[in-house]
Amino acid sequence: MALSVYSQIESNKTKSLLTMAFFTVFIAMIAFILGQASGYGISWAGIALIFAGLTSLGSYYWSDKIVLSMSGARPADRRRDFDLYTVTENLAIGAGLPKPKVYIIEDAAPNAFATGRDPQHAVVCVTRGLLEKMDRDELEGVIAHELSHVGNYDTRLMAIVTVLVGTVAFMSDWFMRMLWWGGANRDSREDRSSFGAIIMVLGIVLAILSPVIATIIQLAISRKREFLADASGALLTKNPAELASALEKIAQDKTVMRGATNATAHLYIENPFKGKSAKAWFAGLFDTHPPIEERIKILRAM
Repeated sequence: MALSVYSQIESNKTKSLLTMAFFTVFIAMIAFILGQASGYGISWAGIALIFAGLTSLGSYYWSDKIVLSMSGARPADRRRDFDLYTVTENLAIGAGLPKPKVYIIEDAAPNAFATGRDPQHAVVCVTRGLLEKMDRDELEGVIAHELSHVGNYDTRLMAIVTVLVGTVAFMSDWFMRMLWWGGANRDSREDRSSFGAIIMVLGIVLAILSPVIATIIQLAISRKREFLADASGALLTKNPAELASALEKIAQDKTVMRGATNATAHLYIENPFKGKSAKAWFAGLFDTHPPIEERIKILRAM
C-alpha cells in the first residue's frame, strides 16, 4: 500500500506544480498583451498587480475568520464533541502538526473543510451531520484528509491562487474600462499599425476570456489538491478504506448544505451543492472537486 500512496502523492505534487507554472506564465502573457494593447506597456499591469496584492493582504491574514463567519461555524465543545477533539489531537500529533482550532457547523449535511494560512493558524471545521453519520474510523479518515490540506499548505496555496484569479479579473476589467472611456494611450491609438491592430483585438479577446480561463485553472488546481489530500490522509491513518467509506456515505447523502456559498464551496471535502451542477460535456471544467467515484476507486486500490 505504501508504495502506491507515495506514488500518488508525488504524481499529484508534480501535476500541481506544472499547473501553477502554467498559471504564472498565463498571467505574465496577459499582462504583456493587455499592456501593449493599451499603449502603456506593462507599467499599468504592474500597478494593477501592486493594488491587487495590497487588497489581498487583509483576506490572506483574516481569511479563516471570514470563512468561519460566512459558514456560521462555532467553536466545538470538548465534552460534547469528544470524538472530534480526540481524533483531531491524535492525528495532529501523528502528522507532526500543531493542534488546529476545531469548529462545527450546525448543518445536517455531512461535510468538512480546513482553512488558515499555515499550520500555526489552521482551523478544521466539520458539520454536525458528519459527526452524526460517521463512525470514529471514518471520522479519522476525514480529519486526516483535512489535516493533510494543512500539512501540504493547500490552504495557503489556494489563497494565493484565489489572489491570482482576482488579479486577472482586475486587469481585464481595468483594460475594458480604459477602452470604454478612451483611457488608452492616445499616441498609440493614432499610430496603430496592422500589428498593433492585431494586438488590440487579441487584448480584447483576452480581456473577455482570461477571467474564465483563470477560474478553470483555479478549479483544476483545487481538484488536484483533493487527490493529494486523499493520498496524504491515507498515509497518515495507514488505512485508506476509512476515508473511502466516509466519502461513500457523503456521496449517498443528498442533503444540500444551507450555509455553503460559491466562495467557500472549493474548501469542503466534497461539493456541498450536490446535484446542482450542469450535465454538459464541459461541466467538469467548472467542478470544484474531482468525481467522488474516482477518488473512492483510487483509495480502494491503495
